[in-house]
Amino acid sequence: MTAFLRGAIDLALDNHANAPRSNTQWVFFDRGLIDAAAAPQALDGTTILDTIAQSHRYHSRIFLAPPWPEIYVQDEERRHSMDEARAEFERLQRTYPALGYAVSRLPKIRVAQRADFVLDTLASR
Repeated sequence: MTAFLRGAIDLALDNHANAPRSNTQWVFFDRGLIDAAAAPQALDGTTILDTIAQSHRYHSRIFLAPPWPEIYVQDEERRHSMDEARAEFERLQRTYPALGYAVSRLPKIRVAQRADFVLDTLASR
């Protein structure tokens, strides 16, 4: 698990470093650096989260999608169970605010409506 988590952190660092920088367009990350860095801390107490969270900031508003049982599938790509997904979601709901982020929970609506929700939320701030 440790090698996987280190790989996830490295990938997230690379994605963050190479993301387009724009003042006119939004850039979105699915499963960002905070998610990756929070996992080792929850697993074995490794304390890299605070350092990474301070040096690699995202927009102050983040969006979390809860694990929805109706569409959740455990497979080769998503190996953890629904219970583990729920526990991770709950952990991230605590982690992001502790790091100074405002969290918006994505509503269970059609994808296009969800995209509108995100853009409308960002536009109103």
